Amino acid sequence: MDEERRGFFTGNAAYILWGLLTLYWHELTGLDAFGLIAWRIVWSVVVLAVLLTFMKRWSDLRGVLTRRRIGPITVAAIALATNWTTYVWCVTHGHVVETALGYFLAPIGLVLVGVVMFHEQLRRAQIVALVLCGLAVIVLAVGYGSPPYFALLIAVSWTIYGVSKKRAALPPLEGLAAETLVLVPLAVVVLLVMQAGGNASLEGATTVQLVLVPLTGLVTTVPLLLFASSARRIKLAMLGWLQYWVPTINLVLGVAVYDESMPASRIAGFALVWIALALITVDGLHASRTTPSPPVETEPVPLEG
Repeated sequence: MDEERRGFFTGNAAYILWGLLTLYWHELTGLDAFGLIAWRIVWSVVVLAVLLTFMKRWSDLRGVLTRRRIGPITVAAIALATNWTTYVWCVTHGHVVETALGYFLAPIGLVLVGVVMFHEQLRRAQIVALVLCGLAVIVLAVGYGSPPYFALLIAVSWTIYGVSKKRAALPPLEGLAAETLVLVPLAVVVLLVMQAGGNASLEGATTVQLVLVPLTGLVTTVPLLLFASSARRIKLAMLGWLQYWVPTINLVLGVAVYDESMPASRIAGFALVWIALALITVDGLHASRTTPSPPVETEPVPLEG
């Protein structure tokens, strides 16, 4: 399997897993979202430490954590934490459909940044899909009936994270480990402050929830590593289109499983996105078979500045 096709399939796997994780996070409803994200960061560090030890890659991680790279890593880490927190809060507070809207918006940001910053060329099918998705977002936003603040925050934070990962081109495992290590001091502070304030992060948790919280490290790490691997192998525009798996799955879950409303405007927007997704999927498979793969960077490329 060539590099572009491998990136296409790992990207699909990452986004499908992210969509299905809504079921997982919904089971943690009732717990504080900020506390959940703090535990998510802590347990992710634990899982990544085990992987680094097993694969004997600690020296590679030290090579990533240089003074010149710490800035881009910090930007990616902050964007990731912002996205996580917003998404988990929405899922645990009955706003699954709004997360879908946010993830409908995010690919457009990635595609536009890919064209403007990385001079990527759009194929005809991608241009048609971009127009369809733009129409879908307008329909969904109007139908939502109020400014979708959380959706916009999800879209912007994920776009920033995607761009940071693409430009930095860090090895997947070491890059994610560096990001979570940057965040872990803040996560520990959040947990200590909550404990000292009498609002323990896991207060009121059920037995099932106490089991699920430590597993957040594993369910976080697997799709992120798949995403990081994909980001190094395929164009940002294609990576953006694959994003539509997440809102599609979230919208279905929000309506079919969690009984959130589905007016005609959302049905129309959903249909437009599915048409665009079908176009991009077929186009991506065709391109992976007919276009020679570009050389894959073997060394991390730091952000300029």
